[in-house]
Amino acid sequence: MPRIPRPADHWSLPQRWRWQDDAICRDVPDADLFFPKGSVAVPMTSEAEAAKQICRMCPVRLHCLQHALTQREDWGVWGGLDEGERREMLRKARELAEQAAAEGKEAADASAA
Repeated sequence: MPRIPRPADHWSLPQRWRWQDDAICRDVPDADLFFPKGSVAVPMTSEAEAAKQICRMCPVRLHCLQHALTQREDWGVWGGLDEGERREMLRKARELAEQAAAEGKEAADASAA
């Protein structure tokens, strides 16, 4: 997980990142598996699928996914989703938020009338 600093002492790691200590991917010898070569336009590679299989067994998968969504990780498999899947998840969440805001505005306008 390249973007998160890894101090020598576990306790100096900020609490919000300690979930990584329990991540199964820490023990995978080839971390490149989680960052397959190619682009979003290229079909899912066997590397990405293998990484997702590992993620499915991971006890901190949701923490990892939350990190990737919050930090807008641009590439790689995080929390069992590749960058395209995460972008789609964020797009749907944005659409739902916009829809809820529009419905709330309509309700407020109707009650004011």
